[in-house]
Amino acid sequence: MPRPERLGGVFRGLCLCAVFEAACLLDAGMLFPRESSSREVKELNGLWNFRADGSSNRNQGFERAWYKSRLAETGPVIDMPVPASYNDITQDPALRDFIGWVWYEREVVVPARWIADEGTRVVIRVGSAHYYSVVWVNGVKVTEHEGGHLPFEAEIGAVIRKDPTQPCRITIAVNNTLSLDTLPPGTIQHMTDRTKYPDGYFVQNIYFDFFNYAGIHRPVLLYTTPKAYVDDITVVTDFLDNTGLVNYTVSVQDAASASLNVTLMDKDGRCVASSSGPSGVLKVTDVNLWWPYLMHENPGYLYSMEVRLMAADERSAYEDVYTLPVGIRTVNVTSTQFLINNKPFYFHGVNKHEDSDIRGKGLDWPLIVKDFNLLKWLGANSFRTSHYPYAEEIMQMCDRHGIVVIDECPGVGIKDIRSFGNASLAHHLVVMDELVRRDKNHASVVMWSVANEPAAEMPPADFYFKTLIKHTKDLDPTRPVTFVTDSNYARDKGAPYVDVICVNSYFSWYHDPGHLEVIPIQLNTQFENWYGQYQKPIIQSEYGADTVPGLHNDPPVMFTEEYQKEVLQSYHNVFDQKRKQYVIGELIWNFADFMTSQGIMRVVGNKKGVFSRQRQPKAAAFILKERYWRLANETGRLPPWTKYPCSL
Repeated sequence: MPRPERLGGVFRGLCLCAVFEAACLLDAGMLFPRESSSREVKELNGLWNFRADGSSNRNQGFERAWYKSRLAETGPVIDMPVPASYNDITQDPALRDFIGWVWYEREVVVPARWIADEGTRVVIRVGSAHYYSVVWVNGVKVTEHEGGHLPFEAEIGAVIRKDPTQPCRITIAVNNTLSLDTLPPGTIQHMTDRTKYPDGYFVQNIYFDFFNYAGIHRPVLLYTTPKAYVDDITVVTDFLDNTGLVNYTVSVQDAASASLNVTLMDKDGRCVASSSGPSGVLKVTDVNLWWPYLMHENPGYLYSMEVRLMAADERSAYEDVYTLPVGIRTVNVTSTQFLINNKPFYFHGVNKHEDSDIRGKGLDWPLIVKDFNLLKWLGANSFRTSHYPYAEEIMQMCDRHGIVVIDECPGVGIKDIRSFGNASLAHHLVVMDELVRRDKNHASVVMWSVANEPAAEMPPADFYFKTLIKHTKDLDPTRPVTFVTDSNYARDKGAPYVDVICVNSYFSWYHDPGHLEVIPIQLNTQFENWYGQYQKPIIQSEYGADTVPGLHNDPPVMFTEEYQKEVLQSYHNVFDQKRKQYVIGELIWNFADFMTSQGIMRVVGNKKGVFSRQRQPKAAAFILKERYWRLANETGRLPPWTKYPCSL
């Protein structure tokens, strides 16, 4: 299998000023594309031409330069929706399990004014593609990117202006091959026994328990900015008494001389603070703080920060306008508590996946809105982005609805000692650069998670996680950093460096299967061991049991709805004892059933959801709902209504 070359290093970007020194380690910002008086956005979602490279080395598309002509001229193509995983779209099992390069193509009509005005930048942006991507416009390579789940972009104005009469043909090649140096890691295994396997047969081995969906998973956009433009914004918020403080930094590109106006507006559009420098502090009297769902009668309050750039060069004047939603809140951690706005916060939430029928990991608005309605019905106030960054659109929903997020990078399945090497660490650092750059301004994001269930007892894990966590803290000193562990408490070499201990355990499932009676003693021992060793607050970051909807047995046996209920209730009894001390949260595994690779441990996916994959509740959902609403009444200030949904 050919392995795409790794993109080189980390570049230090140009900033006018910095709120914290490491905020701009990358060479450019990655602001979410928003329309304004100076910016336009053109979505390229819909049907694209698609072709998988089924050649033995998966490299025919590059050898024959498929990007130089229409894809249909290179061979058979099929329709492929974007955004979506390609795996479940057809009836072809070979495409469902395909490993290697696939090719997407679409011809786009670019507005004439974008092309005619050379003072307009035209940018192509891919929300995410799994895993390695190369992008061409009219046969000219414009960018490549390593890693799924995070956006990448390139300016294409010069390319499309070469021949304004020619359609804009966009070609994107995507390779889902995973190696020991990728995040997540994997290995390619070639089967050479010709008595068992055909010539050239290979499989992709993975070390994580979800399906390796692939393709263009999030929207592809064209957007414009003026030649001189707002490249990046960083905000850090605080408050003193009833005065909110918004420390901001604005990075500008291609402006020989520039002036900035920064205006902060409340929900009613009233100006509450303003400034005129590239950095400064906006002071908001009678501030409306950003509060989590069920912790305040007005959760998820967002201000709008409008940044207006006026710039000029020897030929022209430019104005750029960008508006950033801003939630004013603080986050702090003590040895026993997690504090939001100096008030104790208890995580009662879920782990999720970007996963659903047919579309796989493709962004789907009906599904997103349904999931948020279910979260609020449950009384959940939080979730972890297990085990990779979720779509920016989901993060924006969390900001608006007050759902607290533990933001996790794709560091799942780091099990092989070779995945702790220098190449893996260098890539992991770049991934954290990209994740923090993308999500640093989301009020909902309260903690970074740098990995899930790594082999943290291995000797190289000490240096690896010490370096990785320090790097993340340098990028963003305002948020705590964790990783999620299932290692032995005394041998975990990464735990000394985290701010919050996140522990996964499946007592009576993977350990002592079927023995519900051992949960209380084993869970209590787990908590006592971890807190005694580290004196840090603890989140039960995963627990649960596989459950086939509609399968019943009493007394409870594994895989029945009764067994899942008993597991949850046994865990909850211990949580109630320990949350009075140092346990600060509980996140069920999982919100909904999800697809995995085929194997004897899984019957059409992982069934640990409290909802089915089609978002229908199992009995455990009602147990969780009753508990979470009771916790909300105990630990927060509920709105006037007492249940969700509220009356109209």
